[in-house]
Formats: sequence, structure tokens, C-alpha cells
Amino acid sequence: MSNLRHRIFPPQLHFKWPREVFLLLRSLHPDPTSRPKIDEVLQSEFLNELKENLDERQVAIELEEKVVEQEMLLEFLLMMQKRKQEAAHYLQRDVSLLSSDVQEVSNLQASIRIKRGFEPSSSINISQNDEFSSSVYRKRNRTPEENQENAVTNSSRLMKNFKKLESAYFSTRNKSSIPIGKQMFSNRGMHPFLEGLSKYLSYSRLKVKADLKQGDLLNSTSLVYSLRFDRDGEFFATAGVNKKIKVFEYDSILNENQDIHFPIVEVPTRSMISSICWNPYIKSQIASCNFEGVVQVWDVTQNRLCVELREHERRAWSVDFATDPKLLASGSDDGSLKLWNINQRASLGTIKSRANVCCVQFPSESSNYIAFGSADHQVYYYDLRNLSTPLCTLIGHQKTVSHIKFIDSTTLVSSSTDNTLKLWDLSTITSQVIDSPLQSFTGHTNVKNFVGLSVSEGYIATGSETNEVYIYHKAFPMPALSYKFSTTDPITGNEVDDNEQFMSSLCWRNRSSTLVAANSKGNIKVLEMV
Repeated sequence: MSNLRHRIFPPQLHFKWPREVFLLLRSLHPDPTSRPKIDEVLQSEFLNELKENLDERQVAIELEEKVVEQEMLLEFLLMMQKRKQEAAHYLQRDVSLLSSDVQEVSNLQASIRIKRGFEPSSSINISQNDEFSSSVYRKRNRTPEENQENAVTNSSRLMKNFKKLESAYFSTRNKSSIPIGKQMFSNRGMHPFLEGLSKYLSYSRLKVKADLKQGDLLNSTSLVYSLRFDRDGEFFATAGVNKKIKVFEYDSILNENQDIHFPIVEVPTRSMISSICWNPYIKSQIASCNFEGVVQVWDVTQNRLCVELREHERRAWSVDFATDPKLLASGSDDGSLKLWNINQRASLGTIKSRANVCCVQFPSESSNYIAFGSADHQVYYYDLRNLSTPLCTLIGHQKTVSHIKFIDSTTLVSSSTDNTLKLWDLSTITSQVIDSPLQSFTGHTNVKNFVGLSVSEGYIATGSETNEVYIYHKAFPMPALSYKFSTTDPITGNEVDDNEQFMSSLCWRNRSSTLVAANSKGNIKVLEMV
């Protein structure tokens, strides 16, 4: 450092950086006037060279940034191009499918119009008891004014649900290579979408066919938990909080001249009843289960108790007969499903669940299988020849599964307090867990109560906590119809909305467009799709 004070630098410094050393020597000159000014320093050759290097580096950095930006833009454009090309491919495919179906349906329509002028009218013989056939006949014999009104209503419903219908069309159409028009005459039957659309648009509203007037309507304990038709649709039974099983004759309820409709049978019980079920073969038998966990079988024609089955430790929620008239199943809050022979006191077997069993159901064609819904949000499907492990578990609901019904032997619909119904396919079980339902139905409100579930001919009826009945068709996720219950004001006699009430139970009449529904106040109505 002392050498530097005397302007003496290491020799290697002179060799490697002579310009820098020269500037330093001048800057350390003992005579201040001989030292370089600041302008000279800034304009010195080596500083300008550094500045030029920095400028070049800055330019290089900016160029590099631009290259990166261009690469990002190019990647985005290529990705967007690929997606648009894929979208164009799918759009072209969709347009091709639509064009094919438009042509086929147009040809079919022209063919039908030609045939219509030559086909003789067939003789019509419809049984009064065949309500389903009667409803079809009425639809086919509407007046021109009714057809025009129906067309306007259907057009409005199509536009309202266009996106969902579009999704359903392409979902079903992409699974089949046969155009809709051709498949109408194929051996495999009508195209699924066309069949679903036809059923969805077949009816425009729910009409009150009869209002069940009971003497205890003002009774606060008239809530109906369960409502079921017998096998022939001649009678229906109700049960619930009032601890009674009431059996009504369907035809007599349609008599509007009666001020009060009395049950033909009234069976008193000891406890509130949560579920009832008619025996499919023994017409006079009804099974019930109650809040004490007791399962009972009644002969309603003789108004007597046939058998009482006591093994559940807590409230029993659901009971169901199999196609075997002696086989009965019940589910309980104690987490068990029990199988019973109604001629024996002890259960045949028990399936233990980790949560409350809220609903049980046999398929209508077999006594070897059973399904039950649980408070653990899942549905379990068992082969009764092996009670140790379920054939499969249906996962998808977010809350308690309150009701389940078989639409056919391999299709199941489940209801949950998560505001949804779900449709499940059990025809090809390839895994012990099924987590992809065929369909999820939304539109009704159900977050707290058991609101009922019933199925008939592909139509699914459920209640809502908005005091409404909702009708879905299995082909589409949105409601087809709905009807809101109203309450009669005891003072004015006028009907008023009562949003504090909810639907508590409902049931289709076998093979018909009619159902009976009850709400939490005990109001019971016969509704018909028209």
C-alpha cells in the first residue's frame, strides 16, 4: 500500500492492464491540476469499452427474452391450433351424425305420412283397469287444439333444457353406429335417446286426480312415512307417525262426491311405523317395521298380526319382500340388514354395516340379490348366497342414502340427502367398487328429510323439501314434471302455499301414469301425468 502511495504498481499490472495503470497514475499525481477531470475519466477508452460490452450484453438479454416470448407464443398457438383441429374434427363428426339422423328421420316421417292414408283403423279394446294403455290411447286421440298446445309446451321445454338434451343425445348417439331413424325399426328396438325424448315429452303436467280427505287431517301426528300399492293397484296402504296402517281402495278414492274418505281397513300398532311393504303373492299380507326396531307381518283382511320379529336393537327404517313370498329383509339404525323367513322367528342371516342401514330393496325378478343404502353415503349390492362380501359398492353420494329402487333387474336408482338421485348399472360388474353412475338427477331439494322414491316404466318420482313432487325420466338428468302441494286454510277454505312442509312418501300405481303422494302434514293426493 505504501508503494501505491508513491505511484509504484506491481510490474504484472503494467503488463496486463497498461491503460488502467496509466489512468491510475494520473489520478494519483501529486499535482492536483495534473489529475484527469471527471469528463476525461468517463470518456476514457477502457470505460467506454466496458460500457459497450454492457450495452451489447443488454441487447443480447433483450433478444433472448424476445426469443423466449416468441417460443411461448408459438407453443400457445400450436396448442390452440391442435385443440381447434380436434374440435373441428369432433364438430365435423357431430354434424355428420346429425345430418345422417336428420335424413333418416325425414325419410321415416315421409314414409309414415304415406302409410297413414292407407292403413285401416284397428279396433280398439282397452280395459278400464289398464290405466297405462288408457293414457296412451288418450295421448294418441288428442284434439288438434290439444296437440297444438302440447307442441308449444314441448318446444318450450326443449329450448329450456337444450344443453342437457344435446349432451344426452351425443352421449347415447356416439355409443351406436346405427342412425336414429333406422334403429326405430331394428330388432334391438328404439334408439335410447329417441325413446327417452319420447317419454320425457309424453306428458306436460301433473294433474290432481283425487284429494284424499281424512277425518284426522288436522291431527298434528298425521305425517305419512310410507305409502305402497298392492300388486294389482287395487289398494294402497299408508303408515307413519299416527301408529296406524290404513288401507284404502283406489277406485273409491276417485269418487269426488265423498266429503271424507275412510280406509277399508285400519290396523292400530304400538309404535310409529317407518316402512310398509305388500307381499307380492299373498295379497292380504303387509310387512311393517317401526321405531322400536320390531318387524311385523299383518293380515289386513282379518286385521290381525301374523308374526313379530324382534332382533334389531334400534329403530328399523326399511322393510321389503322378495319375489319369494316367504323372504323378507329389514334394515335398521343398529347397522344391520336382517333376512327373515316369515314362518320362522329367528332371522336367516345378518349383514353388518359400519353405519345405519336406511333402505333395503330386492330386485323384482330375483330373490338371490339385495341392495341397501347406508348413512355412510354408499349403496351395497349383495348376492345372498355369500353374505360375507358385497358384490359391489356404489360410491358417489355425498350424504346419507335414504332410498333405493330397482328400475329393472340390473338398474338401480338411489336417493340421498345430497340433493341428488343417481342411476347405477349393475349388468356388468367388473369391479368391487362402482364410482361412475349412469346418470345424476338434480332439480329437487333434499338435504334433511326422507322424501320418498318410486319408479315405473322408466319414470322416477321423488319428493322435495319444497313441498313438491318431481318426476324424472331415467334418460335425462333434469326434471320432466313437478307439482307443488298447497294447503287448505281451515278458516278461509282457500289453498295456500306451505313451504314449511315437505314430501314424505309417494308411490306409483303399477304400470300407470298415476301416483299417490303424501306430504309431512298428512295431505295425500292422487296425481296423474297428462
